[in-house]
Amino acid sequence: MIGIYKTIISLIIWPIWFMFFIPSLFLLYALVFIIPPKYFYLIVRPVCWIYCLLAGQILLIENKPPPLQGQPYLYLFNHVSMFDQFMVGAFISHYITAIGAEEIFEYPVWGRLIRRYGAIPIKRKRLKSAIKSLDLVEMAMNNGTSFIIAPEGTRSTTGDMGEFKKGPFHLAKNTGITIVPVALLGAYKAKKKNDWKLMPGIITTKFGNPIKQDEYKSLSVEGIRDLTRARIERLMEGDN
Repeated sequence: MIGIYKTIISLIIWPIWFMFFIPSLFLLYALVFIIPPKYFYLIVRPVCWIYCLLAGQILLIENKPPPLQGQPYLYLFNHVSMFDQFMVGAFISHYITAIGAEEIFEYPVWGRLIRRYGAIPIKRKRLKSAIKSLDLVEMAMNNGTSFIIAPEGTRSTTGDMGEFKKGPFHLAKNTGITIVPVALLGAYKAKKKNDWKLMPGIITTKFGNPIKQDEYKSLSVEGIRDLTRARIERLMEGDN
């Protein structure tokens, strides 16, 4: 019965979602040339909410994001759903950007939009190119830009966290940026990677306590990785 319900509801929701998503891309693409990046979050936040709502998801928050004056931040989250970036972006009241797989930047309109916004493509299977991309990220961080990054690199197919890549933690080690662990709850059930169907429900973004440089400066890259993973796991289990 659940499978039938998901099929029927998805056949209703997807057309409605795309009726908003496609025009919104063109609108955002036009606005990104007009509105300075540091103010663009004023548009991005409500759009993220609407993307979730039209997909049948009620978006909630646990714990507040860190204060604005502590920027830049590196927001690291468990990667489980197509909603992940919207779940984080809906609550951030300052300019943030991201790194993404190079193929995403080849999508019409969307690719140009995120590139214009400051997102940085990365070729994960080409080491030299990936290192060059991380150098650009590091430069942006040193200039005060905050990033959201999924340390797993790709969405989980089971709902459990996969192996964390070292790249984000090299960035932290080199820049001293404040790490913000984020747990995304309910998103895997809402839309699984290998399933086109949606499951309406409640999805929750849970921000953890920031991990400042003083807390990790004596750790190795692997140590920072393990510390961050442990913090996200605690958030997923219900601790703050």
